[in-house]
Parts: sequence; structure tokens; C-alpha cells
Amino acid sequence: MPPASLALTQHLLGFDTINPPGNEAACMQFLADWLSERGFAVNLSSFGAGRSNLIAHLHGASPGKPLAFTGHLDTVPLGNQPWQHDPFGSDIVADRLYGRGSSDMKAAIAAFAFACLQQQTAIRTGRGVVLLITGGEETGCEGAQSLIDAGTLPEIGALIVGEPTANYPVIGHKGALWLRCETRGKTAHGAMPELGINAIYLAADALGKIRRFSPGAPHPLMKQPTLNVGRIQGGLNINSVPDRTAFDVDIRSAPNLQHATIRQRLAAMLGEEVQITTLVDLPAVLSSEENQWIQSVYRRCQALFTQPLAARVVPYFTDASLLLPALGNPPCIILGPGEPTMAHQTDEYCSLSKLGEAEQLYGQIIADWMKV
Repeated sequence: MPPASLALTQHLLGFDTINPPGNEAACMQFLADWLSERGFAVNLSSFGAGRSNLIAHLHGASPGKPLAFTGHLDTVPLGNQPWQHDPFGSDIVADRLYGRGSSDMKAAIAAFAFACLQQQTAIRTGRGVVLLITGGEETGCEGAQSLIDAGTLPEIGALIVGEPTANYPVIGHKGALWLRCETRGKTAHGAMPELGINAIYLAADALGKIRRFSPGAPHPLMKQPTLNVGRIQGGLNINSVPDRTAFDVDIRSAPNLQHATIRQRLAAMLGEEVQITTLVDLPAVLSSEENQWIQSVYRRCQALFTQPLAARVVPYFTDASLLLPALGNPPCIILGPGEPTMAHQTDEYCSLSKLGEAEQLYGQIIADWMKV
């Protein structure tokens, strides 16, 4: 039997929500209508042309805070390599459902939506469930920030982030600090470079220093923080001395490091010739393994694995970086059917067997929450 959420997953994969530009609105409207027809109270909000978020509730009759799920509908671009499978066609080959966003993370959204429907009686007599569906996650969590700025976030008791973990429970992820470093020079004719100041040379000097820069001490669980220069742009034409160069730095941090301190140290090392602008500032996420709810999720997940579960984190960031502080820092688990190694890959796929497992797993976690 195919997973109950397969058809919904395929519908979601059929929408092109590549970010940039995003254009999640049509997909978000479809999902809002789908949920509304099945008893959810839905609220769509916009954060730009063609951009939207969704908050959906199944209210409960019992006192206490609801369980929350979150996921994003935007996806990364397809890349330059040709796809063997239609990225929006939902091809199925053996156990694999192909499509951009299958692992990251439309399948998870379909799975937890269906799990809510299957547990609807327990939810309505229990504490309720809320779904926080965002756009703009892939480029710095703009959708999540819009929800926070609007002041419409509900109170919740715990948060499940459906990012790809192959159904292994993950208690945290690294933070992300993206910086733009800019050097300014003086333009001149390329045949008379002595009359100018070459901004590319200034940037090259800065890059040499950055290669020796350490963001900080390692974390016991997240290990060493990382730094990568991912983009550089300078000069307008070959026969002129460039007067501006910019390069972007991607730093992945841990809870023991403060982003403001990292930036201050980097600025001091690079000196006044380099101007630094913050592009993205997302803190690390880490929930306590000792939390009672975290332990109950571990027990549910353990049935899927032969080895005892151990504390695990992932290097990528999620909307939880912004949502958790705004929600009062409830316990959080990152848990989804997608394959972590398939995120952002050509011919991205999600295993149908893991999709089915996720439906059951989410349902069990929901049922447990409603009994407390």
C-alpha cells in the first residue's frame, strides 16, 4: 500500500516554488484549501508579491498548549546538472519519489498533515495541533521572520521541524552567520594601474587572512564551527582598475559562540579596509536530551532503528532558529522522512517507505501529546 500522504506530496511537488523567487503563494493556497476542507482553521498571510505563510489549527478541548509542526514550501534551484526525472513530475521508481522538494521538505509537510487527520479525534479531545508553514526558508527564513513580525504566532508546547533526517530524531542544528565583506579602491585605466587602488587586490589580502581565521572553540556535540567563502564579485571590465569587490562569508556556529563576538573579531582582523554587512544571523538550536517530551519522541523513534539512539545534530539551519525564541523556547525535535544527503541534490528523492514511517511516527507522537 502506498503511503496515505503520497497524493498530497505529489500535488505539492507539482508546484514550482524555487527560491529565488519563491512564488509559494499558489502552493500555499492549495494547501490551505486542502486543510480547510478537512476541518483545519487556516490563516494565510503575505510577506511580498507571490510570497505567503500559513498557520493552520486543529483546536483541542483540553487545557494546555498544542503540539506544533513546522515546514517550508520553498525549494532551492535545480542546479546546472540535467535531471533524469522531471523535478515537478513526481516520478516514482521502486521506493523513490523524485522531485525538487521531495526530501527538503514537502513530503514531511504532507506526512504530518495526514497524521493530524488520522489523529483528529484525539486532537479535538486533547490539546490541539498547530501547523506553521512558511515560505522563504531557503534564503534566510524570511517567511518565519514575517510571522514573528506580524505577532500572530500561537502559544505552543513543543515543536517538530520536518526537515530531512531519515526519521532519526535530531535535537539541534548549527547557527548561520552570513556576512558580506566589501573592499573599496580607486578606479583607473588598466594601462595605468599605478593611478588607482585595486579593490580585488585588497580583497585578496583579506581572503588570505580569513583562511587563517577560526570562528571559535568547538562544541561538545556540534564540534568545530566552519567558515566558507562562497561568492566573490569584483570589477566591471578587464581594462580598468576595479574600485569595488565584495565576497560573502558563510559561518556555521554552535550554542557556545556569540555571533556578535565572531563578527567583531573578524572585523578587527580584517581592518578598516574591509566593510562588513550582516546578511543572515540565525542562532544555533539545541534542545535538552533530558526533556521528558524529547525522551518520549526518542522512544517512538527507537523502533525504527537497531542501534540505540544517540544525541544527534545537523549542520544545516532551519526556521527553528527564529521561531523558537519567538515561541518561548519550547522543546524542539527535527524529524522528517527526507534523506539528508538528497537535500539540494540533482534528482532529489524521498523514500516512500520512510514517508509511510513518518506518517505513523508523527501520529504516535500526536497521540502521546494528547494523553498528557
